[in-house]
Amino acid sequence: MASQENPPTQSEVLGYFDSLSNWGRWGPDDQLGALNYITPEKRRAAGSLIREGIAVSCAWDIETTPRPDHMFGVPQRYMVASGKDPLEFGRGGSALEVMSFAFHGATITHLDGLSHIFWDGKMYNGKPADLVTAQKGAEEYAVTALGDGIVTRGVLMDIPALDGRPWLDPGEGVFPEHLEAAEERQGVRVGTGDIVLLRTGKGRRQREETDAPGSSGGWHVAALPWLHERQVAVIGADNAQESGSPGYEALPVPVHFIAIVAMGLHLIDNCDLEALAQTCERLNRWEFFLSIQPLRLEGGTGSAVNPVAVF
Repeated sequence: MASQENPPTQSEVLGYFDSLSNWGRWGPDDQLGALNYITPEKRRAAGSLIREGIAVSCAWDIETTPRPDHMFGVPQRYMVASGKDPLEFGRGGSALEVMSFAFHGATITHLDGLSHIFWDGKMYNGKPADLVTAQKGAEEYAVTALGDGIVTRGVLMDIPALDGRPWLDPGEGVFPEHLEAAEERQGVRVGTGDIVLLRTGKGRRQREETDAPGSSGGWHVAALPWLHERQVAVIGADNAQESGSPGYEALPVPVHFIAIVAMGLHLIDNCDLEALAQTCERLNRWEFFLSIQPLRLEGGTGSAVNPVAVF
């Protein structure tokens, strides 16, 4: 398995499309990808992790204030009715609004569906990319396939904590050896059907250095064989997954390409993991019940989400 001292070449990463492929694993009409690893037994076991009754959100607020990392425009709020001009019901009244935002990108906490990313004109399981249309959105792998929600065991991998740093440096990649070191430090082992959340410390840096660049550390694509071997159901991070490691010009976002298209992994981008990391440290446990409920968006290629960890 590749390592930090021996990272995979671009040719080897391109080979991941075959060696890490889950195409056909759950049949030609599968809509869930690696979420199939989450069984009823897995959900019941995850429920047993609720002991203290402590709930922690892993999402950022969706704000209408401009930020440098807004890739597709700033979220917009239009107040149809407000306290100054309410929708009146006799002596009563109400406020209501229309919100408009693009959740894909590097700002809003969201889920990437299997219809979000293509490679050579194909989606996961070999479905043609043109099944995502301008008129209907995703006709395969729409986020509505996840309408019953995602609930399973979550595991936090706090990589900066391995050597007492507040955050990873921009471009710093997380390799299998970092994940195994985190397992040893935290006394936990990633297993089948887990959701793995990667803390790079971007959230802390964003709060402490308001002029910090949007780039951060993240998954190195070399971590994907390890995640495939462990049969994880979903991966998430406090950035948009990628570390921006050089050397893969043919794959500008290699984690997205391989994880979504080949492995059928849903991704949770732009989590806020600072409160979660603090709770894990205080309770001295890095496993928890995790609930993610995508909106049932017809034809949606993803959804804004609020992942909630419960201890």
